[in-house]
Amino acid sequence: MPLTAPPLSLYVHIPWCVKKCPYCDFNSHAREGALPVEAYVDALAADLDRDLARFGEAIDGREIVSVFFGGGTPSLFAPDAIARILDNASTRLRFRDRIEITMETNPGTVEHGRFDGYLRAGVTRISFGVQSFDDDKLRRLGRIHSAAEAERAIKTAQDAGYDNINLDLMYALPEQTLAGALADVERAIALSPTHISHYQLTLEPNTLFAAKPPPLPDIDAAWDMQEACQLQLATAGKTQYEVSAYAENGRRCAHNINYWAFGDYLGIGAGAHGKISDASNDTVMRTAKVKLPRSYLDRAARGEAFGTIDPVAATQLPFEFMLNALRLNDGVPLIEFERRTGLKRDALTKPIAEARSKGWLDEDAAQLRPTESGRRFLNDLIELFLPE
Repeated sequence: MPLTAPPLSLYVHIPWCVKKCPYCDFNSHAREGALPVEAYVDALAADLDRDLARFGEAIDGREIVSVFFGGGTPSLFAPDAIARILDNASTRLRFRDRIEITMETNPGTVEHGRFDGYLRAGVTRISFGVQSFDDDKLRRLGRIHSAAEAERAIKTAQDAGYDNINLDLMYALPEQTLAGALADVERAIALSPTHISHYQLTLEPNTLFAAKPPPLPDIDAAWDMQEACQLQLATAGKTQYEVSAYAENGRRCAHNINYWAFGDYLGIGAGAHGKISDASNDTVMRTAKVKLPRSYLDRAARGEAFGTIDPVAATQLPFEFMLNALRLNDGVPLIEFERRTGLKRDALTKPIAEARSKGWLDEDAAQLRPTESGRRFLNDLIELFLPE
């Protein structure tokens, strides 16, 4: 079956933070002095222009189904800067009606009154990086806000008119107990967000925590936290639809669903990644932009390319597809593998058989859906699809 172009999203990376958290392995850089906001907004427009020139035929006529501002801390940029970025993008791309536009926000970086401005700028969804409502845990995570500040920021956003809010929470924090993890979820639920992202703290390479690991709960304790918190979230009407995502009806994150369903996305900004399917030649391409903000701005000033473009090898596509799709509790239809990779389903015959023999993949012949056991051993399940 020939490759069919999937939905297309736009990701915008804002790489600066007030300070670098010890667990963070994202492309974020501590702010030093005034931010080069105007220059960076202009560079984003030039970055997008280059992508459109390179992928014009593959993108032409396709609408943007979602926009996501990630970081770093996008809320370090004032509403007028975010509005300019969206205006620049919407004049170059066709935005879907009532498009979901998410902005990541740290509670300690948004002044009172700014949420009104972000709403007017076009941001429809706010994602707060709360991580915990325990001040001791926030301190150990290197966060710059307190639990009280987080609660005030969330309520301020709601008062400004936001009715689609995500809260990021982590569990298995340094010396955290099961009671502590449940208390975090309880306080999050009390604030009535429409979506909660609940994920385990992991020690990522090249982070301060990896070099100097804090005392973390063991594997069994972390699993107990996950199960108990899942039940608590379900009882509160937050349905799990992905490994770490829980939402009320109609409030699933459209942008992330597009990622997990192996959709396409343009990635602009320092360190941003993208994925574009070119149906004209059955090719899936990955883009990666230079990481250092200074290098990114220098390239914009010189009119140079912002990064690299590489095709994904056909042998790698089954793994790349499953790496995303099997995160979804409902999985994806098998036909979507053919449509979004251009490969025949025969490429999955052996690993699917092995996964089903281990009880990790549902027996439904038309749907690629992990079982409860498969979700627990998700990394092992996905590894079955690595090229031999």
